[in-house]
Amino acid sequence: MTDQNNDWVDHLKPASPDGSTTITVERSRSDIAVLPLAEHLLGSQYLKRQARILALIQGDPLFSKEKQANLSRPDRYKVALARAKRMRQMADMYSWDDDDHEMAKYLVDDISPYQLHQTMFRQTLLEQTNPEQKKYWMALHSSWTIIGAYAQTELGHGSNVGKIELTARWDPGTKEFILHSPTLTASKWWNGSLGRTATHSIVAAQLLLPQGRGSDGQAHYKNHGVHLFVTRVRDAKTHEPLPGIVIGDIGPKYGYNTMDNAYMLFNNFRIPHDAMLSRYSRVDPDTSEYHKPENAAVVYGSMTHARKRIIMAARLVLARAVTVAIRYCSIRRQFHDTENFSDNAEMPVLEYPTVQIRLLPLLATTYALHYTGERMGQIYDSTRSNIDDGDLSSLVDMHSLSSGLKSLGSDIAANGIETCRRAMGGHGYGGGSGLVQLNADYLSKPTVEGDNWMITQQMARYLLKKVELVVNAPPGFCPSNQAEAALFNHHSTRSTQNTAFKIYLDDRELVSAFERRACSLAFAAYTAHRIRKRPWRTLLIQLHQLSHAYSELALVQNFFNGLAADSALPALTKDVLWRNFRLFTLFTMSKASREFSRSGAVSEEDLDELPDVILQLMSEIRPHAVRLVDAWSIPDYLLDSALGRSDGRVYEDLFNRAHRLNPLNKVTFNPDYRTDEIVIGSNDGGEILSKL
Repeated sequence: MTDQNNDWVDHLKPASPDGSTTITVERSRSDIAVLPLAEHLLGSQYLKRQARILALIQGDPLFSKEKQANLSRPDRYKVALARAKRMRQMADMYSWDDDDHEMAKYLVDDISPYQLHQTMFRQTLLEQTNPEQKKYWMALHSSWTIIGAYAQTELGHGSNVGKIELTARWDPGTKEFILHSPTLTASKWWNGSLGRTATHSIVAAQLLLPQGRGSDGQAHYKNHGVHLFVTRVRDAKTHEPLPGIVIGDIGPKYGYNTMDNAYMLFNNFRIPHDAMLSRYSRVDPDTSEYHKPENAAVVYGSMTHARKRIIMAARLVLARAVTVAIRYCSIRRQFHDTENFSDNAEMPVLEYPTVQIRLLPLLATTYALHYTGERMGQIYDSTRSNIDDGDLSSLVDMHSLSSGLKSLGSDIAANGIETCRRAMGGHGYGGGSGLVQLNADYLSKPTVEGDNWMITQQMARYLLKKVELVVNAPPGFCPSNQAEAALFNHHSTRSTQNTAFKIYLDDRELVSAFERRACSLAFAAYTAHRIRKRPWRTLLIQLHQLSHAYSELALVQNFFNGLAADSALPALTKDVLWRNFRLFTLFTMSKASREFSRSGAVSEEDLDELPDVILQLMSEIRPHAVRLVDAWSIPDYLLDSALGRSDGRVYEDLFNRAHRLNPLNKVTFNPDYRTDEIVIGSNDGGEILSKL
């Protein structure tokens, strides 16, 4: 064992000024009222719920995070399952509603083995079942009699849902569907909550209906495309896979160590007729006649819901990383100002423009993502309400917008976490940063629910159809939504677009500049594809840029509208938020300045001024940075970060985690290569082979 007679270490203090003093001084530099801003962002009920649930979670030793970073993957899954069970027990004990349970999961920050049961499985049942199915399955779901998963992605197909290989062949004799995996690549893959946890799963399969027999006497089948089915996959008593089904966990991943992502194959596995989710399409059990959905896009409702959740979550995910980085970089000191000979004190690294340019635009971005997340939630709720009333007219609009914003938002958040990590230097790479699990887990988001490069085609295709609509619009045409209005206005005012917007004089002009740039790219893509007949494949990079440009317009527009709306925010706070709006828009503009110039939205002279204006805005926002991250109200328990502690005790916590909590330091090793013994005095030579 390591010598523990080192009590003198316990009395050492960090060099002055310590982090606690520094963070207090940082907060004193700003008069932003944190609580009103927090209530503006999150709502008073959210903050009260967070405090109430946090007290319960922290009071239970099962939710301690001190040792989890050193656990093996099997143990991480076991702990996560134990915690998921405890949260369900607490939900019953304290009569939690859905929002309470969601808050508990958010604070514990495990990717729960129950996650798909509570998200995709539930949402698909709500959206895709007929009334009888919904009554039956939702009763089982809400009582936790069953635990569900969602199996769509396969070993050979992910984004190309239409080409998945699992088949559901209709047997009119027994009135059953037969699920079958004809190839290895037809194996379901990546399906969360299914590897070891779920009892049931929704399964996506190609619907095959009999269509007579061929000259060889073999039955012929017509493929009616991908449909959804729900089935039990494990025995109710033993929890073993049912005969005809092979299921397992796919193994280690980049992140998501607590999630049992699965593989699953079927061997002519029979399920009853009512296993097909039949709200929009069905097979007549007596005639085998197929009734197709009125709108094929309705089958993707659950995926749209998942994308909406990713968009809305991006703000808090990025806010976590930015909170850690801003707090730490305001405490961390390196080098003195070489041009100020009267002061030899080291400077906080957040004073350096090379650090500010990485962190302060991301701070502003958390607010931009907030307003767009709120707006996306409103659009989704409104569209779902319309669909429930039989109005599908806005479904394509929502699906396209969710595709573009999911791609942009998750890219921003994923890249932002890594930018924050690098901005913190060496300690950002350590386990005490609090970003290791966050980074690894969030890196799934640019891929899940549609690869971020692939799904931008959906937004681009939607915009090109809108361009064609306005180009061929008859006299008296009235746009039906924001995209049509912007494109119609752009088309109608082409002769006056040689005048650049005054982006430094009026914030509305900034919004207009982003709109012209997006519309210009849309018309350019339309011309290339529809007029010049360039193949779609050759335009994919251009279309990706178009989707991001339109999604950035949404971020800018929603940020502007959110600040322009009446609110109870104090004048100083609102003024600082407007500066963040300008920093976000101008920094975003600086990364695509050529597009703004080519569209005539911004003059070359104004673009040349961007670096200096951005530098000035950062200097104005810098004193408020710590309070601006405090407003996100992310508890230390959730951050689980020595670097991002709200009390600033960075170095004390870093040393404590290394010196007292690291299990490797509790063992004394034998480094002598002449013996096979690994641990001193254990005579364990060769035992390590059992681990391999």
